[in-house]
Amino acid sequence: MQLNQVLSLYLLGASLVCAHPGHEEKRASNELLAFKAHVRRGLSLCARSFDESGLNARAIARRAKLASEYRRRKLAVRDTDDVLNTSHLSSADYTASTDETEIFSSTGTCVLNPEGEVGPFWVSGELIRSDIIEDQAGVPVLLDIQFVDVSTCQAVEGLYVDTWSCNATGVYSGVSGNGNGNSADTSILDETFLRGIAKTDSDGVVSFNTLFPGHYSGRTNHHHIIAHLNATLLSNNTLTGGTVPHIGQLFWDQTLIDEVEATSPYSTNTVQQTTNAEDRVFSDETSGTTSDPVFNYVLLGDSVEDGLLGWATVAVDLTATYTPTYSFVYTSSGSEAVSGSSGSSGSSGSAPGSSGSPPSGGMGGGPGGF
Repeated sequence: MQLNQVLSLYLLGASLVCAHPGHEEKRASNELLAFKAHVRRGLSLCARSFDESGLNARAIARRAKLASEYRRRKLAVRDTDDVLNTSHLSSADYTASTDETEIFSSTGTCVLNPEGEVGPFWVSGELIRSDIIEDQAGVPVLLDIQFVDVSTCQAVEGLYVDTWSCNATGVYSGVSGNGNGNSADTSILDETFLRGIAKTDSDGVVSFNTLFPGHYSGRTNHHHIIAHLNATLLSNNTLTGGTVPHIGQLFWDQTLIDEVEATSPYSTNTVQQTTNAEDRVFSDETSGTTSDPVFNYVLLGDSVEDGLLGWATVAVDLTATYTPTYSFVYTSSGSEAVSGSSGSSGSSGSAPGSSGSPPSGGMGGGPGGF
């Protein structure tokens, strides 16, 4: 059995709304449609380029090598034109003897999505590291994310990728406020779990050892990513300078989410779940596009508790520049609250709908939170 599509390509660069409480919703519909059409034309030739350059072949080998560290029992794949209404779980059964080219191959189909949102839980100035689990409990995940230039279809080397997500019970490290666990517990500001930055290699690939994210009020399970272009690595292992050409969020199949949420410690979270179909950001990144910002994945054992390998390929416009905002910054003594800050590594410009400032009274996290 062949997979019709295992690479997830999606593009950031168009306006989205910001429905966090206290923010006005805005959307430039005509600009968004024109942008999608322009990029769709630009990516139409990428499939052949990926094959001719060997990018696809190297991706297959890389993912197979990652998965070989674990026992493979079955593969759940994403292949759908309608992300919200179609099941992403393949009925195919794979064994340890299944050829790796069958599991990790791709037609190279380009899938796009509009610009994502940074949300209020980003902490500027995180450490450069790829293993970000620390002492957190949950389902281990190996993320393999590849970045390609939408204009040239070539891999983007030297891009610093910032990722963060909540833990199994829906709490983010490094931020404090209403909607993020116990708002009275300021010790969370000293925590750095599930946050980190890594640099793409010559194939445009960045990898993270992380956990499957939990959920909190108003949001489905998701990962955040920000890309930093031409940033400088400082002696304290943090970044400065550069621009931000990419802000986005990545998701998982709803069936997989349900399976993970039934395990401990995810099952101890009493906050009502928000499904992918109910999640506003998921809808914004998929409706009216060919986008499918959902990780392809393979189980690395007999059950989800043994771990997952998830992969996606992200097409970015390197000429775009956005300014993500933040309310906390990482320092040598932990996270510190700041007011009215934006940019991260010295970026300029503006990303419509990317505001991360919390409303008065806390960090948000209620319906429409990030």
